[in-house]
Amino acid sequence: MSQSISGAESAVLSLKAHGVRHIFGLCGDTSLPFYDALCRLDHGIDHVLTRDERSAAYMADAYARVTGRVGVCEGPSGGGATYILPGVIEANESSVALLSITSDVPVTARGRYPLTELDQRALFAPLTKWNAVVDHASQIPHIFRTAFRAATTGRPGATHIGLPYDLQKQDVDAADVWADPRHATFPAYRTGADPDLIAAAADVILAARRPAFICGGGVILSGACDLLAQLAQLLDAPVASTVSGHGVIADDHPLAVGVIGANGGTDETREVIAGADTVIFVGCRAGSTTTEHGTVPSRNVPIVHIDIDPMVVAGNYRVAAGIVGDALLCLSSLKVELERHLAGERRHSGAAERLAGLKAAKRAGFERLARSMETPIRPERVLAALQAGLPDDAIIVADPGTPCPYFSGHFQFNSTGRRFITNRAHGALGFSLPASIGAQIGAPDRKVVAVMGDGSFGFAVGEMETIVRRGLPITLIVFSNASFGWIKASQKDGYGERYFSVDFTRTDHARIAEAYGLKAWTVRNPADLDTVVREAVAHDGPTLIDVIAQPLEQSAVPVSKWMG
Repeated sequence: MSQSISGAESAVLSLKAHGVRHIFGLCGDTSLPFYDALCRLDHGIDHVLTRDERSAAYMADAYARVTGRVGVCEGPSGGGATYILPGVIEANESSVALLSITSDVPVTARGRYPLTELDQRALFAPLTKWNAVVDHASQIPHIFRTAFRAATTGRPGATHIGLPYDLQKQDVDAADVWADPRHATFPAYRTGADPDLIAAAADVILAARRPAFICGGGVILSGACDLLAQLAQLLDAPVASTVSGHGVIADDHPLAVGVIGANGGTDETREVIAGADTVIFVGCRAGSTTTEHGTVPSRNVPIVHIDIDPMVVAGNYRVAAGIVGDALLCLSSLKVELERHLAGERRHSGAAERLAGLKAAKRAGFERLARSMETPIRPERVLAALQAGLPDDAIIVADPGTPCPYFSGHFQFNSTGRRFITNRAHGALGFSLPASIGAQIGAPDRKVVAVMGDGSFGFAVGEMETIVRRGLPITLIVFSNASFGWIKASQKDGYGERYFSVDFTRTDHARIAEAYGLKAWTVRNPADLDTVVREAVAHDGPTLIDVIAQPLEQSAVPVSKWMG
């Protein structure tokens, strides 16, 4: 005889069956049965209460990036469903497996003007890879399985389930709750490449004298970093990365170029790609930021494009060869084909030697500014202090504005994998503080540092309470320049320095942090920075450093449109 459980219980047990260990979310009236099931059942899931639904989604995103597990966030109907959207679309466009669950008004109340009613199915449809609102309690286990399958297979992405209040109380057959364990992590059910396309790509690559790779976050997501380095050495080909791909190759590798493009690229990195006679895109969209609006590489260079998404390949560049499939499987097949042609030989074109000079020139320019004792403190000085004071496996979580281009362009990650997290899909402010919580919970044995401007700080300040409540040893770095610096720099560059509505009053971030229970410092003198960073990193609890920093529009930030 089958056992009946409630819809809310079936939802919780479906999460358990899919190996979920953490949920990030915020309570609401329509979520009460779900919360009660979480309270009563033996499931082993840690619910992380957040102070904002946006934060819950950002936490789940970063958690998924560092663990390879599906990030799960939840919130109530109405405002909760609208607040959670920024993090959902960021994860979806960044190919991060995420499940957002929002409770909903009762099915029987639809169209009768209940409080918090909105069309969740329509709201989430354009922002997710897959989306459903439950219409009958018996659907719940199947819908949860479908959401995990959609999030983890093919191009990973964000999914959404709307869970009406009354269905959470209705009966479901317990036997219907089961899961495919392979959908607990991503990528699941990897797809390989067509052998004919592999052969065609090998022909194009072997015809090149100076090939170069441009790799995105897809290489990290697929676990293909080691294989990529082997291919680069086989071909003596430089490896550049997108912002999200920072970590595909160790920055101290002889063939590592660093981040290229409009946000983080420099004259030296641009020269490497401009000098290539064939470019191999792997696990990236070849979008506007990476290619500087389609100018680097030029459109005359033969392109090989490898991506899990068939709509990405040849989306922005005419390709000489295209391969659709998982990066790990595609690069593995490509390596076998290239080795067959090369018959045990390795190519040598002097790429490492050319790169060494360019990288040395780039580094010298950075170090000259990093030694500066100017005030307000230069961002380069902050990066140098963190570079010296952080452990080798530390994770940096960066907001847009000052942090993203600086850490993309100049911070050295001398190991592969997920060391750098930033929200490059939509670039919303207020990402790094909550995302650092998800990263720290997902990687509890690693040091996590969140870097943000003071504009971003204002978006997410409430999550410092979450950090303290959870006892997380995160270090927050605030670049305090009392403006929305990216827009101000753009007004300087393109609008005749007509600064309008971008400046605000300076905040004492250290005092605010101390009120929440963090140990905090304000640093105005660059001579104090190294000592403060060491103390903050060594502290066994959460810390914040408020750096009185040079305004972005006066800095040497590596953003091509402002560099001359």
